[in-house]
Amino acid sequence: MATIHVDGNDYEVEDSDNLLHACLSLGLDIPYFCWHPAMGSVGACRQCAVKQYKDADDTRGMLVMSCMAPVKDDAYISIDDDEAKAFRETVIEWLMVNHPHDCPVCEEGGHCHLQDMTVMTGHDRRRYRFKKRTHRNQYLGPFVAHEMNRCITCYRCVRFYQDYAGGEDLGAFGAHDNVYFGRYEEGTLESEFSGNLTEVCPTGVFTDQTHSDHYTRKWDLQFAPSICHQCASGCNISPGERYGDIRRIENRYNGDVNRYFLCDRGRFGYGYVNRKDRPTRPELFQRSQRGDAAQGVTLMEIDEALDRAADALRGAKRLIGIGSPRASLESNHRLRELVGAECFSTGIEAGELERLQRMQALNRDSGVATPSLREIEACDAVLVLGEDLLQSAARLALSVRQAVRGKGVELGAERGIPEWNAEAVKTIAQDAAHPLFLATPEATKLDAIATRTRRAAPDDIARLGFAVAHALDPTAPAVEGLDDATQALVGEIADALLAAERPLVIAGEALASLAVIEAAGNVARALARRQKAGAGLTLVRREANSVGLGLLGGESLDWALAQLEQGDADGVVILENDLYARLPAARIDAALSRASALVVIDHQRTATWEQADIGLPAGTFAESDGTLVSLEGRAQRFYQVFDPSYLRPDTRIRESWRWLHALQATLERQPMTTVLFDDLTEAVAGAAAVFAPLHHAMPEAQFRIHGLKLAREPHRYSGRTAMRANLDVNEPRAPVDLDTPFAFSMEGYAGYREPRREVPFAWAPGWNSPQAWNKFQDEIGGHLRAGDPGIRLFRDADATVEASYCDAIPEAFAVRDGEWQMIALPQLFGGDETSRRAEPIQARMAPPAVTLNDADAEALGIAADDPVAVSFGDTRITLPARLGRDLPRGLVALPQGTLAPLVGALPATLGWGRVALDTAAADGGAQA
Repeated sequence: MATIHVDGNDYEVEDSDNLLHACLSLGLDIPYFCWHPAMGSVGACRQCAVKQYKDADDTRGMLVMSCMAPVKDDAYISIDDDEAKAFRETVIEWLMVNHPHDCPVCEEGGHCHLQDMTVMTGHDRRRYRFKKRTHRNQYLGPFVAHEMNRCITCYRCVRFYQDYAGGEDLGAFGAHDNVYFGRYEEGTLESEFSGNLTEVCPTGVFTDQTHSDHYTRKWDLQFAPSICHQCASGCNISPGERYGDIRRIENRYNGDVNRYFLCDRGRFGYGYVNRKDRPTRPELFQRSQRGDAAQGVTLMEIDEALDRAADALRGAKRLIGIGSPRASLESNHRLRELVGAECFSTGIEAGELERLQRMQALNRDSGVATPSLREIEACDAVLVLGEDLLQSAARLALSVRQAVRGKGVELGAERGIPEWNAEAVKTIAQDAAHPLFLATPEATKLDAIATRTRRAAPDDIARLGFAVAHALDPTAPAVEGLDDATQALVGEIADALLAAERPLVIAGEALASLAVIEAAGNVARALARRQKAGAGLTLVRREANSVGLGLLGGESLDWALAQLEQGDADGVVILENDLYARLPAARIDAALSRASALVVIDHQRTATWEQADIGLPAGTFAESDGTLVSLEGRAQRFYQVFDPSYLRPDTRIRESWRWLHALQATLERQPMTTVLFDDLTEAVAGAAAVFAPLHHAMPEAQFRIHGLKLAREPHRYSGRTAMRANLDVNEPRAPVDLDTPFAFSMEGYAGYREPRREVPFAWAPGWNSPQAWNKFQDEIGGHLRAGDPGIRLFRDADATVEASYCDAIPEAFAVRDGEWQMIALPQLFGGDETSRRAEPIQARMAPPAVTLNDADAEALGIAADDPVAVSFGDTRITLPARLGRDLPRGLVALPQGTLAPLVGALPATLGWGRVALDTAAADGGAQA
């Protein structure tokens, strides 16, 4: 620690910081542009000048750039010095010379760091009267819009895009006052994190194109704290709503999870909330028999729908419920209570459920901890078995990239260079990196920073992992028949993991291989037995609440279908789940045809919805409250952003758990009572010991600050008394939220001084841009002052590591004549059920193709883009061929998720299927 004296006041600060970081952490305002808390200092903009004195007797001092000046004990600083203020005002005047006078029409207005800093410096007159430099803008794809004339040359965009996120297609071109930030030619930005440019850029050069399509100023958006539902990473988000539509999603700071950045699927995949074809009223389907097209659809009111649903379900001899890993814990629990624990299915295919349960056990008894995304950034050796992280858990991949880059920080520390001195650290590092080992079936974008890569079939990836475990601990089962090259690789990986202080093993669900998961568990257990206290094990799940549903418990989807097929049950309630995306359509059809009553609760029209007797329209994440459990075991609450019935009185959308509560009351012929979300969360907490901390970790509905509820809307929110003027001149009062501490209005506490975890939007006086998160943190880039949202349900594994190793080592993969093993490769864009309904995501989805090894294709006489028929079970589809030398011979790869609208689910477990050249495209197979 060090003591610094700032304008006559004494402060204790970290002596490893720079002056800008230290002053901002103290709540003192210094304007800046090029510095970013996640990316450090480069001293490019000169905006953060302060006066520094030699000692208490020095009256002259000297100007220093606070972002490049290290903290020194007993340092004397002045932010308010007249010379420093004049210098800062001059700097921003230089930066604004070519900036257009377009704040009233700029989409960044009211959300702009440049505006904040201009006001902070006192610059309010433009003296430049000559021709401005102008640039031609580029088309950068469906996510990011480009207006280069607003650039102030802070270099933040390329530092994030290239250095932090590893992108290669955006750079700086030109020199002097004619620097251009863009691509070498127009085209879609290739990085999976391109959307972060909209928040990293301090001006309006890069803006959210999806927001532009239905633009609203930030101060006219209604927000709520929420959690991304597009994968299991658990990133915190701030969705903004206007007139019943989600207009944009911004990053919400969580110091343990996503911190400042989101992936593009999480940022731009919200379009399914706004779809016009969503069900908004209960629907009664008339058909002669199940499977036939509906002969008519009757829209109903809520009471009639509940009565009809209850009457239909009462007639069933046995009722089962099918839950969903994309629904909240509370909704799944409510369905479980409705049908009984013994009649509840998780809605997850049996093989996947087995793997989820095994991952849950490994998180508990492997002997090593499950790290958070932030903790992963501090790891110094990483082994990835089977996962293409950029496609299956992109935000996790970004953390792994920072772990690899951490070697430069270590080298800098050895030479006395602090971590915040970004360019010096980068220069010292050169190509040095912490070891990263990737074993995947196909090439990934992380290969460029990997120490070693191995392309192999799933069983061979598992064998590699088992062999590494044996090399770490000779008591682990050995793997026979490894070739010399593999043995050498095993030794290299084991040596790197042993040499590391914080080694990390990553595996998951991507290849649907239990053997790969068990191999990762063996490596983790071996590290624990070698006393690697800092070791970690991260296991990737596919869906937002896969972990939570696994902890809640329940039978598989296969079990539920068997109950219907065998006639042991004939009444079904399906919760937010499209069964046709999980198992082959023929089996789903056969099982549902045996149901006498089928009630579906969902917010999208799916193939399962079309089979319902009665469909009940559910709220999306933006219209609901609930809890999700991320892949690190962090339970996090998401809050309702808006009440859909307020602006659209004709809608009958309700939260899933409200439908289920009302349905149970109607079934039991009980009076309808009001259920509060706090009571429901407490019931979940009592359902299993692992959930016990839930209702203690999240604020109750009665939480207040100075007697005030928390505001969902900024204090400048306009039009709040005319939101329904197009419907009725009589404006009803805003909805009353009994379930949360938030108000559906601007009335309430919206400040930053009182610590709290649940912050719907970042705003502080003088700080309107995303940089306002500085005001909510205990130190800049640290944690929220009240603690980061969520609670870890499992963190440290059991201290004992006496659990036995898995010895079910698969045989080496062998190529078969005329047969190929099929694998499904995860897809970031289009790989999940909901975001692929968003138009911007659809624009980024790659066309479905079947991937073959070059040699296999040549043997079959197949050229690139030739139609290839793929047969598995009773399904046959035709897709264009994609050839690659990286995929091992004997494998065929299909894209996960993107084929679901075409053919439904791919085989749930790995198997063998015959692949042949399709000489007649009209052979009866489904066509892509």
